[in-house]
Amino acid sequence: MSFWSRALRHPSFVVGGSLSLLLAAAALLSLVWQPHPPAEIDMALKLQPPSAARWLGSDAFGRDVASQLLVGAQASILVGVIAVGIGLVAGVALGCLAAARGGWVDELIMRASDFTFAFPALLTAIMLTAIYGPGLVTSIVAIGIFNVPVFARITRSTAQAVWAREFVLAARAAGKSGWRITWDHVLPNIASQLIVQASISFATAILAEAALSYLGLGTQPPQPSWGRMLSEAQTLLFQAPLLALWPGVAIVLSVLGLNLMGDGLRDLMDPKLARKR
Repeated sequence: MSFWSRALRHPSFVVGGSLSLLLAAAALLSLVWQPHPPAEIDMALKLQPPSAARWLGSDAFGRDVASQLLVGAQASILVGVIAVGIGLVAGVALGCLAAARGGWVDELIMRASDFTFAFPALLTAIMLTAIYGPGLVTSIVAIGIFNVPVFARITRSTAQAVWAREFVLAARAAGKSGWRITWDHVLPNIASQLIVQASISFATAILAEAALSYLGLGTQPPQPSWGRMLSEAQTLLFQAPLLALWPGVAIVLSVLGLNLMGDGLRDLMDPKLARKR
């Protein structure tokens, strides 16, 4: 059976892929249309319940919640794509170098990864904020730095297993250079693990961006952010609980969808599990 035939029969992949497509569709739709301008303040309409005019109601400043949710998806996807891209490019390069060279190079890269793990994205964002100020770029850089050792470790462990295979030993005997072997043989054989990790890291990046924005270190006004929507709604939980419900549901569904899609990809790209299906 083809990959897509098996994928459409995999419940986790179908559910996760559908939720992920919904997230992407919301972000794309917000680029060309919103029910109302997301930053428009109208105090006469503050804390309105859901209605035909305001689908999800309005917040304490009279801003349309549905419009903020749609535009907030842009920030989540932007942070996820760039931060995971930073971790993927830098981490894969370092992991491949560690696996190919071994020795002190491998030890140096792994100890540097251990050191980076001591500074989670939140702590890194606080340090960067103290120097450059809060903002979306600060969130992207902080989450991207945290992703580098994650991809470096996964790349190193999987690449070392490939380097021990017979076809790689034959390529070395034929005189191929280490970089040529990495490009021709190692990367194609570890690509599936990297794709799965990228989808899981994407979900983690969305959570991290929401946490940073909640603390005021991420996306700044007037740009909408799901995390900041939660922060602004916390003082109105008893007066208008739906204000916290909508961004919370958006975060949960986005992270759940990406994690389910990652689990589905792992099963579909594992040859042993693929044969069982």
